[in-house]
Amino acid sequence: MHKAIGIFDSGVGGLTVVKEIIRQLPGEDIVYFGDTARVPYGTKSARLVGRYAVQDAKFLMGCGIKLLVAACNTVSAIGWEELKREVPVPVVGVIEPGCAAAVKVSKTGKIGVIGTEATISSGIYPEVVSRLDSTVEVMCKACPLLVPLVEEGWLDGEVTGLVVRRYLSGLKGKVDTLIPGCTHYPLLRVVLEQEMGEETVVVDSAGAVAGCVKELLREKKLLAPSGGGGRNRYFVSDDREGFSRMARLFLGEEAIVVEEIDIEKY
Repeated sequence: MHKAIGIFDSGVGGLTVVKEIIRQLPGEDIVYFGDTARVPYGTKSARLVGRYAVQDAKFLMGCGIKLLVAACNTVSAIGWEELKREVPVPVVGVIEPGCAAAVKVSKTGKIGVIGTEATISSGIYPEVVSRLDSTVEVMCKACPLLVPLVEEGWLDGEVTGLVVRRYLSGLKGKVDTLIPGCTHYPLLRVVLEQEMGEETVVVDSAGAVAGCVKELLREKKLLAPSGGGGRNRYFVSDDREGFSRMARLFLGEEAIVVEEIDIEKY
């Protein structure tokens, strides 16, 4: 059996990346870990986020993986260096692929970014966009209530609409491209697009990450042989039933088996 792609996030958000990897690389096996006991990461200190990320990675390394996806913008923003030091396989983050996609599609050079408190306060998005194109202007907004809404399964409706409208009011009409700077946020894509209007492109960050994974596997000659694969395993640190319900709904798969583990052992 060939080695899997390991993916972790603080909760259900990383399933947006899982869905795209399944679509783009149907022959690959996936091992996913959602740290549902400690969600959200975006309100935690850099020290804690780094420790959580390393524990998550160590668990996945024990599952026999060939590549790791840190499907969490907060980890990519403030836990990245620590994670890279500890992981012996190639690691893909979620920030650079989203930034590259946004720079490519923006016509006015004005890009908006929404994310957790930790991601936005790190300044990572303006930094990465500037490296790609120093003429682009980036406007950022922290949206701390969006992750809890997604984890609760409130992907639309009046309350979610009001919260999104409040957060995006300062960006609407001022940017032509929006980066959902948290892997939970694509689950709110319809609400985000409705609020921003047709003139704003909401970047498919998950699709960009999956494309990156595909290229890296090809470059490292680690692509799974065609005709096999598709054996996906899901693990959480808490609330197995809640995660299973969301995963089935989002991935459109009935037979999802989710196992609960004690992540503090790693």
